Amino acid sequence: MASRSTQILEAAARVIARRGVRGLRVEELAAEAGVSTALIYYHFKDRTGILLKTLEFISDRAGHYTTYRAPDAEPLSPREELDQTLLLELQDTTEVRENSSAWGELRASVVFDEVLRQDLERSTAVWVQEVAELLGGVRPMAPAAALSASAERLTALLEGLSMRWLSGTLLISHARTLMAEAIEAEVERLGG
Repeated sequence: MASRSTQILEAAARVIARRGVRGLRVEELAAEAGVSTALIYYHFKDRTGILLKTLEFISDRAGHYTTYRAPDAEPLSPREELDQTLLLELQDTTEVRENSSAWGELRASVVFDEVLRQDLERSTAVWVQEVAELLGGVRPMAPAAALSASAERLTALLEGLSMRWLSGTLLISHARTLMAEAIEAEVERLGG
């Protein structure tokens, strides 16, 4: 059974995905989580605390569904791991839709409200670094700066493709094709 704080964060991700950051009301969050508003304030102090912890929660959750391997699964090659990690961000499941929508909402909110900016920058930097490390596994002789630039392009493209898919302006199959082609192009760009 999930802890109360995890239950609240799951509900926060759902509410943000459905209504946006500006639509997040503590009373609605409490109803969605099946808890009292007092319990929410006990765990998160205020609305900003909820948003900061939700950002952390969705980043962690994405890390889980993009890297999960069955215990008896064969190990992946570095290239398979890179492909899988990025392409699993484009799967039509409730969890991924919710996570991607909430991430997009949180990212967009910092345009108008700087309160999340540092945490979002940090979370993005970690993600870019993780992708750079995966690219480094595929192209171990590539310079660190080139790996980082490739990771930056791939993660930015993935965010854009995800938003187009979620908004209904791009089919998920086409988004996955475009992402796979971009991965191939970046791996080739990094050379042998």
